[in-house]
Amino acid sequence: MRIATWNVNSVRARQQRLINWLKGNQPDVLCLQELKCTDADFPFDAVKEAGYFAAVHGQKTYNGVAILAKTEPTDVVRGLSDGVDDTHARFISATVNGIRVVSAYAPNGQQVDSPAYVYKLEWYRRLRNYLDTRHKPDDLVVMGGDWNIAPEPIDVYDVAQWEGQTLFTLKERDALQQVCAFGLTDAFRKLHPDVQKFSWWDYRMLMFPKNKGVRIDHLFLTAPLLPRLTACDVDREERKGQQPSDHAPVWLELKD
Repeated sequence: MRIATWNVNSVRARQQRLINWLKGNQPDVLCLQELKCTDADFPFDAVKEAGYFAAVHGQKTYNGVAILAKTEPTDVVRGLSDGVDDTHARFISATVNGIRVVSAYAPNGQQVDSPAYVYKLEWYRRLRNYLDTRHKPDDLVVMGGDWNIAPEPIDVYDVAQWEGQTLFTLKERDALQQVCAFGLTDAFRKLHPDVQKFSWWDYRMLMFPKNKGVRIDHLFLTAPLLPRLTACDVDREERKGQQPSDHAPVWLELKD
C-alpha cells in the first residue's frame, strides 16, 4: 500500500501535474494540502478519470485539504471537531482499506510571537487533543501533511540561519513532538536516520537549484504499522519543470 502527501499549492493551477503524478506513481492514497479552492471548484471529474475517489475539505483562496484514494474513503471527518470557531480548512480524516488516514495543513505561523504564531501553537494543541479523544496509540493511523515544522537540525539546510525562525523555533518543534508523543513515528526519519532531504524550497533566490530547502512535509504512523513500513522518500523530481508546487510529494509503502 502506497500512501503519499503533497502540498500542491493550488489544485487548479497544478491540476495537470496532479493528474500526471497520480497516473505515473499510482499511490493507493494521496493526501493533498493547500488546495486553494472550494469543494465546488475541486476537479472531481479529472481525479475520477484518473482512477481516484476524493474526500475534500475546501476553502476559497486559502488552505484546503483532501484525501484521494483508489477505494472510496469512508467515515470522513472535516475539521478537528472540537467546537472551536475556526474557519480554516486544514484537517480531514477518513478510513481507507482499514487505515485511518489524515491529511493536515498546519498553520505557517508567519512571524514569531505574532497572532498567527500563537494560533499555530494552539492548533497543534488541538490536534493532540483530537488524537487523545478520537484514537488510541494502537489504532492504525497514518497522518500525512504539510506540517510547517522542521523537526530536527538535519531537516534545514543551514541551522545557524534557521535557528529561531518560524518553522524551526523550539516552541514549534516541541509542539510537533507533543503530537508525536501520542504514539506517532516519522516514517522518513525511521528509515533514514542520517539522510538529509528536503520537501520544500522557496521559489526565490534559486533555492531549489541550490538545494537550500527544509523538510516540513511528513508522514507519521502509529506503532502497529511500523513493521509494515518498507520504504519512504521524497519525490524531488516533481519540484522540477514548469510551474511546480514549491513542495515535493513524500510517499511511503506498507507491505500487506
